Amino acid sequence: MRKPAKPPKYVEMLAMLKDDPDRFSRIVMAASGPLANGKYYHWDTLRHMTPPPSLSREDWWFGVKFRRSVLFELVPLLDSQGQPFRFAIVPPIPESLSKTDQGAGGLIEMPDQVVDPATRERYVMSSLIRESITSSQLEGATTTRREAKDMLRSGREPQDKSERMIFNNYQTMQRIRENQKTALTPEFVCEIHRLVTQDTLDSTSDEGQFRDTSDDIRVYDENGEVMHTPPPASELKLRMAAMCDFANGKTPDHFVHPVVRAIILHFWLAYDHPFVDGNGRAARALFYWSMLHHGYWLAEFISISEILLRAPAKYARAYLHTESDENDLTYFIIYQLSVIQRAMQSLHDYIKQKTDGLHQVEKRLRQLPALNSRQRQLLAHALRHPRFRYTVESHRVRHGVVYETGRSDLLDLYHLDLLDGTKEGRTWFFTPSEYLEEKLDRLGSKAG
Repeated sequence: MRKPAKPPKYVEMLAMLKDDPDRFSRIVMAASGPLANGKYYHWDTLRHMTPPPSLSREDWWFGVKFRRSVLFELVPLLDSQGQPFRFAIVPPIPESLSKTDQGAGGLIEMPDQVVDPATRERYVMSSLIRESITSSQLEGATTTRREAKDMLRSGREPQDKSERMIFNNYQTMQRIRENQKTALTPEFVCEIHRLVTQDTLDSTSDEGQFRDTSDDIRVYDENGEVMHTPPPASELKLRMAAMCDFANGKTPDHFVHPVVRAIILHFWLAYDHPFVDGNGRAARALFYWSMLHHGYWLAEFISISEILLRAPAKYARAYLHTESDENDLTYFIIYQLSVIQRAMQSLHDYIKQKTDGLHQVEKRLRQLPALNSRQRQLLAHALRHPRFRYTVESHRVRHGVVYETGRSDLLDLYHLDLLDGTKEGRTWFFTPSEYLEEKLDRLGSKAG
């Protein structure tokens, strides 16, 4: 992709205007704020826009940059020349953070399926699968979603590198869930990388190991142009320690909103590029760790990679805008907040789709001639309680039938592969079969 045009240097323009206070004042007043036409535009876009009357585009840019400069807050990430990264809290960041606080950290308008322990895990697993697949596809995996879902749900071994990338992402996300309350350390960063890259790199010795001085790392676009040159490997030990201090809230001295902190952590690892390969997957995994670590429990259910995959060029451009405009992280923060919002909406849409589908299956269920009313009631309950355990006695008592009738009801469903059965001692326990919704849908289609 094309590199964005580098903006005029703010310091040089400021020096030119210091002896002309009237012009300086006119430019700053005309700019009016840190936004241009209501948005936080990069010079690459603003240079093609019509400036306010009596201002050149360069004047307009200086005025906007001046307004931004008084809002900047520094973070302890330094670029390769030792200059700090910074960000500004400007619209739409406050509104986006408020929505994320309410939607990802609270229980306001959360779908019942996400809150209910009986169905929660199913949606967590579904989200883990979607994130694992799309995060790997961002890095070049080519396995279809159907094949990937079949592999992860059936437990079969990956058959190629693409499937291995997806399997690794899935394992990594589960590990992050288990360790969300622990502090981040360089060792844990390396463990995440080892998990996410296992058996996918040219050399297994690179798994979970920071690159060394012999590794000449550059980030290229599809045409072979250098997009990013990471800091030297000799600095990585100190840089990763500083990143972990930031992730754990030890730095900086001023308050950084937890979601902003998670987004900056995402950028930080990608910028430092501490590994030979797999940095993007590791960076997105660290974002999830940080969100969960700070109590944003809905992060378990959303897939940011699914949104990023729809427009990978915008994802890359958010990095380039930040790096090309004097380390201004605001571009990346605004973009990633929009991704979080869309991922949250995608979750709601997905749950609505599944709920609507469930209603259709239940409607068909009521019309299946092969099942009696008791069996239809049990399956309707099983669809909404996928971990429930049924026994002949509980079924018999609920419907007021004799033991043999209750036993026949459950065994018929077992033989139709709609219930799974296990024996503990002398008692049989029946649980909803995996893919029950899909099986009932097929059964209903045949009956129709």
